[in-house]
Parts: sequence; C-alpha cells; structure tokens
Amino acid sequence: MSEETVFGVHAVRALLGRRAGDVQRLVLQSGRTDKRVQELVELARTNGVRIETRPAAELDALAPGQVHQGVVARVAAAAPLDEDDLLIRLDALGRPPLVLVLDGVQDPHNLGACLRTADAAGADAVIVPRDRATGLTPVVRKVAAGAAESVPFVQVTNLARFLRALRDQGIWIVGTDGEAETEHYAADLKGPLALVLGAEGTGMRRLTREHCDLVVKLPMRGAVESLNVSVAAGVMLYEAVRQRGAPPASR
Repeated sequence: MSEETVFGVHAVRALLGRRAGDVQRLVLQSGRTDKRVQELVELARTNGVRIETRPAAELDALAPGQVHQGVVARVAAAAPLDEDDLLIRLDALGRPPLVLVLDGVQDPHNLGACLRTADAAGADAVIVPRDRATGLTPVVRKVAAGAAESVPFVQVTNLARFLRALRDQGIWIVGTDGEAETEHYAADLKGPLALVLGAEGTGMRRLTREHCDLVVKLPMRGAVESLNVSVAAGVMLYEAVRQRGAPPASR
C-alpha cells in the first residue's frame, strides 16, 4: 500500500478529522506539548492512530526542506476521484454546482491557496489537468490548511474534453483573461458554473479558452497588469457567492 506524507498542524488536523482510518502513524517532534499538539494527540487517540515522538531531525527527514511545525502524518494514499464519478456527483447535487478549473497551475503554493479559497467559498470541486500541473503534494496540503481533505480534487487526462462534458451537463463555462472585453461583474454567475483560470504568467491555453462559453476580465485599476492566480480565483469565486446569495448546501 502506498503512503503519503502530510505535515503541518492544520493539514494533519483535517486529515485526522476526515480520514483517520487511513492514517498509519502520527509523528510529533520531541518536546512539543502546546495546546495545538495536545488536540492532535487527543484526536489521534480517539481514532486509534499510533503516535510516535521523534527528534526534530527525523521529522526533517520525513518532510525535507519543509516547515512541518513539528507535526507529520503518514497516511495511506487515497484513491483518486474519477472524473466520471465527479460528473455524477455534480448532477446529483440538487442545486447549481460551482467548480473551479485551473489550467496548468504548477506552483504548489498557488494550488494550495486555491483549494483553501474554494473550500471557503463552498465550491463543489477543483479540477486540474493531469499533465503540466501540480497535484496534491505535501506542500499543497499544508498550504491548503485542511481544504485538501474537504474539497473534491480531480486530475483529468484531457481538460478540453472534460469541459465539453461539463457543458453537456448544463454547466456554464466562464474563463478569465486580461484581454477579454467583459468585466466579471457583468457576467451572470448564478447558475451551474465552472470558473476557469489559467496558469501563472501564461493564462489559459488556446484550446481551453475555445471551450469557454464566456471569457471575462478582472478590472485592473492600478499599475500591475495581473493578479496571482489564487487571488484571482478568490475574486471570481466570491463574486459567484455574492450573486448566488444563499449559502450552498453541505457537500
């Protein structure tokens, strides 16, 4: 059975809260007795998770080059969510779905921030291409602060084909591009919706843009020419939340 490493207080807490049965062991840095760590200990004991205490150097080896906060978990790798299963889930929601599509985001910090914002906004899924994009790495999980365990995350083989499948299911595809004529405030984001944002620097690929029903831009009133993709995702998601008014049902 393959294992993954999850580190950081928030990410490990979310893991213990949602997938405790998959956690093989919780490794804590020697000498950590603060309240946050004690909460993790209690949660692990409640769920029968093995707890180990190790020197900082051993945690550094488990999460090399990362700020692990003295907390590392080893967890059985979760089965990836299939794109067909996601389509079935979206169709069965009983309300207009809201999904975030990221076309080729390669920075794990940006993906983690997008996941965190998607969770906060009540998005039903985050979708990325399988190639030339980052997946759920330990860094992504830490930056996401638990959202990697709560937001369905799907890597698709062919993004253009998947956008067509979303459209066939009645979902409106809205992309973002600084060269678009329409500002995002003017777009109707209340119905079944997929928001598409491009990679850092390059934006959406041509084929991805061609599969959008509408392309909008974020107004840039100052000197900078563009926003970080995670910031742009937050702006778009919360404009959709504003327009929809009522909070979404639980996932």
